Amino acid sequence: MTNKPHSIPLWKKYLSHLIPFTIEVTEGTHNHYLEVLYSRGRYQLNTENAIYSFEDLYVNYYDAFEQLNITERSINNVLILGFGLGSIPVMLERNFKQNYHFTGVEIDEEVLILANKYATHQLSSPIELVCADAFQYVNQCTNKFDLVCMDVFKDATVPKTFETLDFLNSLNALIAKDGLLLYNRLAHNAVQKEENQVFFEGKFKPIFKDGQCLELGSNSMFVNL
Repeated sequence: MTNKPHSIPLWKKYLSHLIPFTIEVTEGTHNHYLEVLYSRGRYQLNTENAIYSFEDLYVNYYDAFEQLNITERSINNVLILGFGLGSIPVMLERNFKQNYHFTGVEIDEEVLILANKYATHQLSSPIELVCADAFQYVNQCTNKFDLVCMDVFKDATVPKTFETLDFLNSLNALIAKDGLLLYNRLAHNAVQKEENQVFFEGKFKPIFKDGQCLELGSNSMFVNL
């Protein structure tokens, strides 16, 4: 999965703030359409119906990190389920000035190839990328993490296996003492918001009893506070 890092001419960086450029369109092993855009000076990874990554403009996590005062927390090891182009480590290092040890789990090998091509070369933090089903990884992993970011989507929906009590229990077992979980869900419309409320009250709160919901515009972020 080694690729020569992609570079953008300076004039395109400036112009991208007015007009986004399509850099690459490809097909993944689990996503039949993957598009890399260069927009507003940043790489963006899209499927047909969702944005998977957008560097620090992946605002659902950016806003959550700000609200949770992430820089004041004791964090060494970070697990990212659903790595995309690495928006989470890029923004934590570049914008929040934090250097952690990152483990990124992504089921689609093509997405990891794109991540190495467009994102991971920006990082100085140590990072381990794992091509695996996040559900199986969570069930088999024995490590503990100070921060767990659950960002698994199939296009614009969270697969049902990641909403089960069994998965949430396994996820909880990976969180270190005083560790933090951020579980991302879309909240674009009334149907999604209602589904999120049902999931939060019926599944999330029974496992994470002090859990809270951060409403972040078109996303809801469930946190184990």
